[in-house]
Amino acid sequence: MTIGIIGLGLIGGSMAIDLRRNKFADHFLGCDNDNLNAMTAQRIGLVDEIVPYEELIKKSDLIILSVPVSAALRMLPDILDKITDDQYVTDVCSTKERLNDSVHYHPKRKNYVASHPMSGTEFSGPWAAIPNLFAGRAGIICNAEDSDIKAVELVRKMYDCLNMRVIYMRAAHHDVHTAYVSHVSHVISFALALTVLDKEKNEKNIFDLASGGFASTARLAKSNADMWAPIFLQNKDNVLSVLDSYMEKLQSFKTALENQDEKQLRALIEEANRIKRILR
Repeated sequence: MTIGIIGLGLIGGSMAIDLRRNKFADHFLGCDNDNLNAMTAQRIGLVDEIVPYEELIKKSDLIILSVPVSAALRMLPDILDKITDDQYVTDVCSTKERLNDSVHYHPKRKNYVASHPMSGTEFSGPWAAIPNLFAGRAGIICNAEDSDIKAVELVRKMYDCLNMRVIYMRAAHHDVHTAYVSHVSHVISFALALTVLDKEKNEKNIFDLASGGFASTARLAKSNADMWAPIFLQNKDNVLSVLDSYMEKLQSFKTALENQDEKQLRALIEEANRIKRILR
């Protein structure tokens, strides 16, 4: 089997490492609109060949679309236009509903599997690719009933090969859940970094005093804007809804502080401690 990966960054590159190591495919093709990314990916062995976009589509049995969701929206219909009945396409984008809707009536819709491996880091580019990035994480397959059973089985086997837990859900539900567990976390981290950078103008010692708590909270602020700005816009309604809830909680803390209400502060903290049941 030949795998074609469009977009040779953290996710596409990390998938290539483990799919090759676990012998999921015999040959890996790649293309990227950044020549440095493409050359680096081939040089460090993520892919066997760098080929033009059209050639990759023609030669690949399974095409993995690993680009920002704004680019995927443009590229997915074009890829489906060009493939044969024996070729399949999946994507790894962080939002699913609009992408899925964009090809709902496409004649080759059954050759496409909407998916999302729930993993990543704050780093980007092929040099950020690492082994075992996906091990133990959830691999989401959305609207499986719209895809050919052979296509779904192939993508499921791919996620099995990455040691992921496969979960099936509707695209709309996926976007709501990722707004809570991923997208708003990034907004908060970006906002915290901006706040600290603004304050740092007057207090030069702030980074010297920063502890592990700050580093872990602000880690996501190092994430790539080319990836995250389109995600926020594609999932705007869900992200705004979660942000409204988050701002209400912030206001509760602010009010308790203004009123020097220790009892209320304790109540808020203890209520938040219930997250231990979910995050162990």
